[in-house]
Amino acid sequence: MIRLGIIGYGKIARDAHRPALLAHGGYQLKAVVTRAGCGDEGVRCFDGAERMLEAMRGELDSVAITTPPGPRYAVARTCLAAGLDCLLEKPPTPTLGEIEALRDEADRNGRVLFTTWHSQYAAAVDQARALLAGKRIASMRIRWREDVNTYHPGQEWVWEAEGFGVFDPGINALSIASRIMPGKLIVDDALLRIPGGRQQPITARLALSSPAAEGPIEAVFDWCPVEDEEWTITVQPVDGPEIRLTRGGADLTVGGEPQPATGPGEYPTIYAEFARLIENRTSHVDIEPLRLVADAYMLGRREAAPAFEWRR
Repeated sequence: MIRLGIIGYGKIARDAHRPALLAHGGYQLKAVVTRAGCGDEGVRCFDGAERMLEAMRGELDSVAITTPPGPRYAVARTCLAAGLDCLLEKPPTPTLGEIEALRDEADRNGRVLFTTWHSQYAAAVDQARALLAGKRIASMRIRWREDVNTYHPGQEWVWEAEGFGVFDPGINALSIASRIMPGKLIVDDALLRIPGGRQQPITARLALSSPAAEGPIEAVFDWCPVEDEEWTITVQPVDGPEIRLTRGGADLTVGGEPQPATGPGEYPTIYAEFARLIENRTSHVDIEPLRLVADAYMLGRREAAPAFEWRR
């Protein structure tokens, strides 16, 4: 059994991580770190990572770090130095330098480091990847629109310098795109619209290219849509039917025909993969989605957007 602690026991940890790791059967959830109180989870509860590491010395093999992005680098460094394998929620860190440093730290300490990018493990993503392997791409369209009021109600950190703004969900789309595209994605242009008094964009529009693509690749992200929410990636190969992922990679159509999804879903797959990596003592560190967002910030033109207020 892999003895695991969760650092940052918030909504995503409660709703997704905990059920998946317990259902796997190969994990023991030993402790959680949270400032919100544990409830009746039946595990030891701490209000800081260092307190947990001190009190649980010798009783943990690994941790899942599901805090907001800002503190993940420092928390992960401490855990790696304590001899623990680390699973990182997305995005693994706010900067490329930090995740590359963690990768080196994990190698030096003989620890496993896993950047999860949960949307890459959606049920139909690997089917789409297999269908596109080796193909030339005529076009790709990404439409990712979700309401921040629903998924981060009142969470001011999402608008702060390390919060990612609309790229909090948008990076999920880019993680899928980088997984299924049969060539490297390059950001050519970006437009970021930032509400007054905020540090992060509420909408973004990206123009991309790839050595594997002969036509346009475009992405539109919206964090407060007036239309229905949408999580769609549409790919038209040069030779072959249109391939379309919907519901964030959960559903697949080929030439307009629905295909049965074969994968078990995001977090069950993540915890099965983490167990495999631990058994093989191998890290998996994917920086491509973070690199694409960093490039968008480097190239992006800024425009003012109307002030954002939380919906009551």
